[in-house]
Amino acid sequence: MSDPRRRLPSVSVLLAEVQAAGIADDIPRSVIVDAIRAALQESRQQDGAAPDDGWLEAVSRRIHEKTTSSLRRVINATGVVLHTNLGRAPLAEAARRAVADVLRYSTLEFDVNEGSRGSRQDHTRDLLCELTGAEDVLVVNNAASAVMLLLHACAAGGETIVSRGELVEIGGAFRIPEILARSGTALIEVGTTNRTRVRDYELAISPRTRVLLKVHRSNFEITGFTSETSIEELVALGRHRSIPAVHDIGSGLLVSLEAFGLRGEPMVRDSVATGAVTVFSGDKLLGGPQAGIIVGPSAVVRLAAGSPLARAFRPDKTALAALEATLQLYRDPGRALAEIPALSMLTATPDVLKRRARRLARKIPGSRTEQGCSTVGGGSFPGSELPTTLVVLDVPGCDRFLEELRAQDPPVIARATEQKVVLDVRTIQDDEMDPVAGAVRASGWDGNTDTKSTIPV
Repeated sequence: MSDPRRRLPSVSVLLAEVQAAGIADDIPRSVIVDAIRAALQESRQQDGAAPDDGWLEAVSRRIHEKTTSSLRRVINATGVVLHTNLGRAPLAEAARRAVADVLRYSTLEFDVNEGSRGSRQDHTRDLLCELTGAEDVLVVNNAASAVMLLLHACAAGGETIVSRGELVEIGGAFRIPEILARSGTALIEVGTTNRTRVRDYELAISPRTRVLLKVHRSNFEITGFTSETSIEELVALGRHRSIPAVHDIGSGLLVSLEAFGLRGEPMVRDSVATGAVTVFSGDKLLGGPQAGIIVGPSAVVRLAAGSPLARAFRPDKTALAALEATLQLYRDPGRALAEIPALSMLTATPDVLKRRARRLARKIPGSRTEQGCSTVGGGSFPGSELPTTLVVLDVPGCDRFLEELRAQDPPVIARATEQKVVLDVRTIQDDEMDPVAGAVRASGWDGNTDTKSTIPV
């Protein structure tokens, strides 16, 4: 019997067919050849069987996989507003325009009035001082960098005191003790997991103490028999001993959300008002790009700005442009709540969400709505649940259907609960309703609530 692998077409034959079909006219030849070889290799692994959908389709599919950007837009239908895996806070329209405007040459480090070199920190310094009440500001590429930079500048070779209840781990197994170690400062733990008093800090202070660090527990809660030292107490203790108090508050809340049932996150301005050096993120509750922001007394901020690490951690022009545009919106809190997507999603009322869910359900025959809960995400407001209205699809094989939704363009990221697929309209924008409905149909949903016969299982 002849070897079935001998029936495989050659690379040159398939290349000629692809070129003749015109399905890859703008694709480099090397990419096409790699796709052909991958298709042939898969066939060899299947005893030489030709692809079920034909050679041209198999090659075309691999070309598409190789040339499609891996970093691309998705539609978030999970109801997790600050979804870390999906890029956390989506940018406001003003921020997106600002980013587009600086993609060519820009005034990143150029003063057009003086015709001389400027500082990239100038683009956000005045705004952040205005909005937070701080004396000075430094923006770096993320909050972990900001903490590391501060500790390296202020406490390298010395000691940093932290409560045992605040030795947290953030995303990616990144832990506060590890940040301290990389910063060159020795960690001094005080108190217990659930109770730490100001007296504990006071007793731990030594001639080598350089920083009193307080870390907001942003991604978990400790309840019951607890107490913790306030940042006001730490600042007062540090001032008496000439030791700066650094407050890592995490999410960067600039406007109160208590009226919407969200409590427990420290406000940036409140932290700054205590006299602390305050550190927070730009891409969480602030609703801007990824950034780490240091605000507080000029003496400490300038010390951090003078560290060699400040250059290593500096933000690029797109982050600064987006941050500046986002901060401009906060000059009018009402406008910030309306135009910054993360804040708009978090403050959407149950009636608005109900109407939005009904509108989406009408576009998906056979779906239904029911009450559910959204979450804030991004390690913000841990334990908080936001009432929402879900669009529900009763499908067999939820995992397979979610996979089909992710295969659409743009991918729709949904979730499954209690053997049903749910779409949370809190995180679906108005202009995404039609694409979501189209993705559901393209994934096999036919509106037949009895059989769903076209849905792959």
